[in-house]
Amino acid sequence: MKAYGFVLLVALFASGCSSTDTVNIQDLNQQFIGAWNNKDTEKVIGFLAEDVHFLQGNTHFKGKSEVAQKWVRETMPTLADLKTNVVSSAADTQTAYEAGTYSVDVLPEGPQQPRGYGEGNFILLWKKGTDNTWKLNYAQLEGLPVQVKQ
Repeated sequence: MKAYGFVLLVALFASGCSSTDTVNIQDLNQQFIGAWNNKDTEKVIGFLAEDVHFLQGNTHFKGKSEVAQKWVRETMPTLADLKTNVVSSAADTQTAYEAGTYSVDVLPEGPQQPRGYGEGNFILLWKKGTDNTWKLNYAQLEGLPVQVKQ
C-alpha cells in the first residue's frame, strides 16, 4: 500500500511540475497593443520574431528587419487608438493566437485633411522561442477602405 501511495504522490507532483505553462495570450496582445498605442517603436520591435511575417492584401514583409522598417516604423506614426475585438483565441505551450476585428484612427497626412477611421480583421500568431520568450511570428491585417472620421 505504501508503494501505491508513493507512486500516486510522484504522479501528482510530476503533473503539477510538468511544462504545460501556456501564455496568457490576452495579456501578451494587450502589451503589444499598448506599446503600439504609446508609440513605443522599440518595444513593439522587441516583440517581433527574427522570422516574422506580416501580410496585408498583396503586401508581404518577412523577417524582423523588413517588418520593423516597413510595418512598424512607417505605419505607427500614421495611426492612433488601436483597438481589437477578439472572436477567437487559443494557446498551448509553444504557440498562441488571437483573431478578430480591429479599429484604428488614421491620422491626417496634412493640416487640412480629415482624420480617418480604419477597421478590418486581424490575426496575431505568437511562438515561444528557444529562450522561452514569446515572439510575434505572424501578423495579418485585412482592412476595409479608410473612412472619414465623423
